[in-house]
Amino acid sequence: MSAPLDQDSRWVRLMKEGRRCSSCEEIHAGVFDLACFHPEHWRGAEACQPNSALSLDGDFLSEDFCVIAGADFFVRGVVELPIIGSAGVVFSFGVWSTLSRENFKTYVDRFDAGAAGDEDWFGWFSNRLKAYPETLNLKCRVRPRTGRRRPRFLLEPTDHPLALEQASGISFDRLLEIYAANGHDLRASLTN
Repeated sequence: MSAPLDQDSRWVRLMKEGRRCSSCEEIHAGVFDLACFHPEHWRGAEACQPNSALSLDGDFLSEDFCVIAGADFFVRGVVELPIIGSAGVVFSFGVWSTLSRENFKTYVDRFDAGAAGDEDWFGWFSNRLKAYPETLNLKCRVRPRTGRRRPRFLLEPTDHPLALEQASGISFDRLLEIYAANGHDLRASLTN
């Protein structure tokens, strides 16, 4: 078993002081999440519309909802990966999943009301994540949360590395690998 992260000088530097990223040149302090701003399937403009303009016909993209050709429906949520040895710190990917039209409509109504409901729904994971083998179309459950928070996506238990890491957590070194693969290489600055 590895030592708690509060004894790792790299972890302490990141959490308390922050470090300049050699890739993007910004200073990152603490664990930060990564996000996909639209489903992989989206081919429209990058600009988001307000949630209140949602239309189930045609093409639509907001920060939380996506509709393609009035036939494919997506919601934005999170895949959470616990960081081993961190006393409860979690790293998250902001990602997208499909929902059926019926479940999408139910989700939108509950989201606006800040309610979650008791059930969760089947979805297809709708993004490709760097630092992993193919993630597009992994099976997942979409679990709504209260208070207008984005839902959690729970991957089907398989031997896919993302599903395994969601279930078992990731090491700090693995987190740094994920950051580096996504344009935020902090490794050198944390050892100086």
